[in-house]
Amino acid sequence: MEWSEAKDVKRDIIKIVKTLDLAHIDTSRIFCYRTTGSSSRSYARIWAMPKIFQNALGIQPAYVIEVLAKYYDKKNDDDKKSILIHEILHIPKNFSGALLSHRGRGRHLHKEADKLFREYKSKLIQ
Repeated sequence: MEWSEAKDVKRDIIKIVKTLDLAHIDTSRIFCYRTTGSSSRSYARIWAMPKIFQNALGIQPAYVIEVLAKYYDKKNDDDKKSILIHEILHIPKNFSGALLSHRGRGRHLHKEADKLFREYKSKLIQ
């Protein structure tokens, strides 16, 4: 498997966070990579830096958003933004380095992602 920095994905993350006013997300602590050669069937994944590693290494919480080139790069721009919104929603409001699951108390990540994508598109039109 090979990794390369995905500056285009980082730009999209920054634009999404600003447009949707997701103030709890520190985009300077989100790192974006494109991978090739993975056997995963995902379009993208988010990786967290658990608290124990933060403490051991003396670093702040951080997240890595990985897009899998063989699937993600074939998507149109709207689908790419929707995928990134989905990944961003795994980040908790306290930006702790933990990850939220797809389902929680009164929460369904896919529905929330669809709603935020519609909001994102409407704010771009205005």
